[in-house]
Amino acid sequence: MTRWQGIRMAAVQLDLRRLEPGEAPRPADVAAAAEADAVRVRGPVAGLAAVLTVLHKAERTALVPVAWEPASDKASLALARDIGVGTGGPRELGLVRDDHGGVLLHHGRVEADGDGRRSLSRRLGLQAYHDDIKVADGEITRIDVRPDWRAVDTIAVTVMLLPLRPTRQTSGRALQLASDPARIVRDGVPYPRPVHRWTWYADDRVRWRLEP
Repeated sequence: MTRWQGIRMAAVQLDLRRLEPGEAPRPADVAAAAEADAVRVRGPVAGLAAVLTVLHKAERTALVPVAWEPASDKASLALARDIGVGTGGPRELGLVRDDHGGVLLHHGRVEADGDGRRSLSRRLGLQAYHDDIKVADGEITRIDVRPDWRAVDTIAVTVMLLPLRPTRQTSGRALQLASDPARIVRDGVPYPRPVHRWTWYADDRVRWRLEP
């Protein structure tokens, strides 16, 4: 972590490029973001998500500009393209949150509890609503959730009932589910324990500042 004093603001640089796939930063590695006047993040999507989580808990997402130097993995490059990293001027972006204290920037997944291997062969009993639309009621293979950066406060949801079969796709603000023990993956990082209930929602009260 590097701190520097600019002409008008103190900033923090967080180098998270050594994160392994599926690994989130340790809380101590991103804690400095809570008191910074500006933040520059280097690393994968999970690193940027961890910093925005810290800023949100400190109620400072609207105050602190965040610059991001994405890693070279597929997810990081895709998100950088979606939010326009390196193009245009500073802008405010929405934030997708969950009811377990995290944020989602690129891709979330719900699947049957397990270690992640052979996930397509496992089935999950689940009921889910995307806004007021019931998108699942019974056994499924998985649900994929992505923030829609082309829209405002919107998430795209894809429900896979069976592998290699047509999926159901919907667009809206919030996904709520109740299920058998489920494995949640947020931007490549598995949640540490199985859950029975989960909500992702585009929070129209929260904005964060991207410094391209």
